[in-house]
Amino acid sequence: MEILAAISQYGFWFLALLTVLVFIHEYGHYIVARWCGVRVEVFSIGFGPELFGRTDSHGTRWKFSAIPLGGYVKMFGQGANLLEGQAGKALTEADRQVAFDYKSVWRRMAIVAAGPIANYVFAAFIFAAIFAIHGKEVAAPVIGTVMPDSAASEAGLQPGDRVLALNGTSVGDFEDIREFVQLNLDQEIAITLDRGGTVQTVTARPTISVATDALGNEMRLGRLGVMAAGKADRVEMGVVESAVEGVKRVFEVSGAMLKGLWQMVTGVRPADELGGVIRIGYLSGEIAQIGIWSLISFAAMLSVNLGLVNLFPIPLLDGGHLTYYAIEAARGKPLGERIQEWGFRIGVAFVLGLMLFATWNDLVFLNVIGKLRALFT
Repeated sequence: MEILAAISQYGFWFLALLTVLVFIHEYGHYIVARWCGVRVEVFSIGFGPELFGRTDSHGTRWKFSAIPLGGYVKMFGQGANLLEGQAGKALTEADRQVAFDYKSVWRRMAIVAAGPIANYVFAAFIFAAIFAIHGKEVAAPVIGTVMPDSAASEAGLQPGDRVLALNGTSVGDFEDIREFVQLNLDQEIAITLDRGGTVQTVTARPTISVATDALGNEMRLGRLGVMAAGKADRVEMGVVESAVEGVKRVFEVSGAMLKGLWQMVTGVRPADELGGVIRIGYLSGEIAQIGIWSLISFAAMLSVNLGLVNLFPIPLLDGGHLTYYAIEAARGKPLGERIQEWGFRIGVAFVLGLMLFATWNDLVFLNVIGKLRALFT
């Protein structure tokens, strides 16, 4: 009953967020396809049988489908060239004018890239709106307290030191220090600081502590052992400043995600931190209870995640198609049908394997198996 209650409680928020993000992504593909003169046959939120929909004046079927985990845009003539003499030769000259595969490689690349770009633009807009409405909390990167027997203490950091950079990356806010330490677990950090007008550099290796979340899962946290000298101040921002900070935030989130994935690949960060649909659904419900602005900010983070993942050069994803088109542009003709077919198969196997791995992590994270076992014992 507890699991069913959680699904009913969190499912609405998860589906609401997913529907918006999928719509933004697919609309990016759709609108650029239209600009490039491609006829769009179907715009679907979800997969499987249609639940309801309508056909617009351009002949596009807009619909909601039974399986609400994703969506797609079906463009006329997509894949016609690969059939070599079947559907390709069946197209009339008028059909070829609006067929995806008969557009230039640059237009096809623009259409495919438009989905992830739309997610990035949407996230930047949300971040900018949050900055414009609420401002930005900024605490000067000045050390107020150094914890005894901490990494900072061993490195010789002192109260009053102003942190200028970490491993060459400039620091403008005390929060930047916490984020940098968490993203550089098990690594030595070169800290450039200003002490009484003298710039110097010291090195510190943050200690690793293990914390337990509300579900009993262990998390590795980096600890430098410093506290800010003062409270954070709210800085009001204009439209231009908010837009700049919004775009900057998108790149910061993307960089953090890429670094976290690389740390999982290299073993610095445990791979069980990789979550899937179940964990996103759980977090959506938890964050919705905190407040609407937290949920909106979470939506922006997910939008960046969706855009970034789709740019990975994996066949089946947008990034895989872009890789094929880049090769086509370089060699003057597309890759052979057999190569693309094998690439697609490998892409499907990789994505399915990753989904299964992430789902298993989610089941462990939420202790679903233990709760199911308890129902029958």
